[in-house]
Amino acid sequence: MKIRNVLMFGVIAIALTAVSLWIGEWAYSWLPPQAAAESQLVDKLFSFLITLGAFIFIGVTATLIYSAIFHRVDKYDTSDGPPIEGNITLEIIWTAIPVLLVFWIAGYSYQIYEQMGIQGPMEAMHIHIPIAMKSAYAAPIDEDAGTRGQGDAGTGGHKDAGNINVLPVEDIEVDAKQWAWVFRYPETKVTSTELHLPVNHRIRLALHSEDVLHGFYIPAFRVKQDIIPNHNLDFEFTPIRIGKYQLTDSEFSGTYFATMQANVVVESSEDYQKWLTEAANRTPSTANNQAAFEYAQASKELIKSWATVVPAKAPVVNYSN
Repeated sequence: MKIRNVLMFGVIAIALTAVSLWIGEWAYSWLPPQAAAESQLVDKLFSFLITLGAFIFIGVTATLIYSAIFHRVDKYDTSDGPPIEGNITLEIIWTAIPVLLVFWIAGYSYQIYEQMGIQGPMEAMHIHIPIAMKSAYAAPIDEDAGTRGQGDAGTGGHKDAGNINVLPVEDIEVDAKQWAWVFRYPETKVTSTELHLPVNHRIRLALHSEDVLHGFYIPAFRVKQDIIPNHNLDFEFTPIRIGKYQLTDSEFSGTYFATMQANVVVESSEDYQKWLTEAANRTPSTANNQAAFEYAQASKELIKSWATVVPAKAPVVNYSN
């Protein structure tokens, strides 16, 4: 009987592990396309947590259902159950396992953040040294292998980040304000409300807020950085998939913060240089600004005594989407 029970529990454990691993692999399809090297690392951590959570959830739920079906009392049985005192061994086991799991998750999460090169906010600041690039950045695992094709990360896949040949760093300045993004390319003096990036190049952003706390967040890249007023912050990542993505303000920065979005265009080096040349030859003009438009519409109906924040003037840029 003992051998039978051991075999039965072994089969159940194998089946439960297989189902949990399948759910963990399936979790990759729940997220946006992997458009940056950092997204592959984050998705691996997410899949690991989903696998572990599925194992615990299915195991506990199956045990409860089994107990409710096969170990319920007989109908009309109102007698007390057998008196059961504490089991020291069981208590140690169900205390030790969660503690070990927490340390395991913490250790693995730290390894992921270390591979991404995430640093604390004080390390991210370069106060009084505008040119310095002491960054809070996210680096790919391995930068020695061959170049990735644009389609490898596009359908929820999870290839290794080691298949990327990272080309020279591209420096871009980012200004955030209520409620618009402005991107400056120092080498060509181009300004834009649309962020253009060359694929497989290391991107170094100098982030600056003109007013309140903003959040630089591109879901497809899995990178996010708070932008703190009166502090310059540097941030790095590596786009690996050609396409158009969405940048949004992840912090509540005021009334019209939901309109503070921008397109992020990842393109080949050739197309990127063509865009820079074309944008540099354009005469600067006032960009479209959704916040200013909505404020103008709403101001006709606002009660005069209501306090509100007037959006900053629409930026004047070379290129506006």
